[in-house]
Amino acid sequence: MSLDVLILLGSRLLVSGVATFLAIILWSMTRDTAWMFIVIGTVVGYGEVVLSTLESLGIVRIDAVMIAGVSLFRVLFAVLPMLFFIVAFAVLIARKRIR
Repeated sequence: MSLDVLILLGSRLLVSGVATFLAIILWSMTRDTAWMFIVIGTVVGYGEVVLSTLESLGIVRIDAVMIAGVSLFRVLFAVLPMLFFIVAFAVLIARKRIR
């Protein structure tokens, strides 16, 4: 594995790890629905980074479950964080419209 790939993996792990740590701290401080979905999206995003790193190191295979030639885990981990963010933003918009 080349140095640039290691630097990319390491920096993604570090930055997303810090974001996830802070999100978990926020989780313990708030019970707001919108913020909970943002925290969950951040944690799932970190899971994607960890899974991609493990695949790059040859520890796991993401392509184990294929549906119509597409890896199920790749699609889920790419889409789930954004879905949680969409729900959070929709909750915030709905809350503003009610007032």
